[in-house]
Amino acid sequence: MTEATDNVDRFFDRYAAALLARDAKAIAGMYAVPSLILFPGQSIPVTDTGQTEAFFASSWGQYEGVDTMEKRIDIMAVAPGFVWADVTWTYGGEPRERFCYQLAERAGGYQIAVLTPLA
Repeated sequence: MTEATDNVDRFFDRYAAALLARDAKAIAGMYAVPSLILFPGQSIPVTDTGQTEAFFASSWGQYEGVDTMEKRIDIMAVAPGFVWADVTWTYGGEPRERFCYQLAERAGGYQIAVLTPLA
């Protein structure tokens, strides 16, 4: 599992760097198409990278003043072609976001196939 752990860690390093750079296009490229975003009472099928890019471009306000973030990754499961990771994002000195990311292995590396918030 070390190789998967290392690859997942590098993936989320790139993800954090794109968030901190406010690079919606780079983040959109990290989501598979199609993919699925699951929120309580709402599921959002992503059928175009433009959806993800527009979402992040419109949400930069929630990261106002954030110029560093830390991640804690717990690998929940690994299967051929997939990894499930429980990731807690800390910024502003406290844990702020926690998600389960189902990552799908693609030719260029991992992409987020399913995103689910965790409590």
